[in-house]
Amino acid sequence: MIRIILIDDQALIRAGFCALLEAEDDIEVVAEAADGRRAVELAVEHMPDVALIDVQMPVMDGIEATRRIAADPRLSGVHVVILTNYGLDEYVYDALRAGAGGFLLKDIEPSDLLHGVRVAARGDALLSAAITRRLIGEFVTRPPSVSPKKLETLANRERAVVALVAQGLSNDEIATHMVISPATVKSHVSRAMTKLGARDRAQLVVFAYETGLVTARNTPPSR
Repeated sequence: MIRIILIDDQALIRAGFCALLEAEDDIEVVAEAADGRRAVELAVEHMPDVALIDVQMPVMDGIEATRRIAADPRLSGVHVVILTNYGLDEYVYDALRAGAGGFLLKDIEPSDLLHGVRVAARGDALLSAAITRRLIGEFVTRPPSVSPKKLETLANRERAVVALVAQGLSNDEIATHMVISPATVKSHVSRAMTKLGARDRAQLVVFAYETGLVTARNTPPSR
């Protein structure tokens, strides 16, 4: 059973999402609220698998709520998904930096919402290759904000894998590019996440941008 908390200040949005999610045999909405502060409290209280959190809310916005959830070691198993009306914008990027594993548009098709919730519950990032490329094009033009020295914690292969993750490649695509097995790619990704303290694949993407490992002009690293 996938346990979810649903946080949005619009009661109609909550009611619609809740009805859709609760109709599934493998999904349960364990709590809902209308502000970010309550989101953090409910995350601690219920330890859900997924927290669906709106960006703009009273009392505390979704970005700060995400940051607090991500910073709490007790909530390492809570996967935050940001709900937004606006698509890929500065709010979404800030939410990914804060620790969100991805985002969903509020006008998403019901089947895509259910798929997204299940993907997030597995710990996979809700960042398609197309979305990742747009992140590169729109946000990576800014100067690196994290010291490149952090890259020194990664082995060469791990660094190459992180760069390819940040360019939107799947594990199978990375395996083909590097001529290694998908299982080896998965191992490299897992070790890189541990060394960098990343909650999920989305944070590897942000890390690669902010250290300058990937820029809008990068090409995939050679094998």
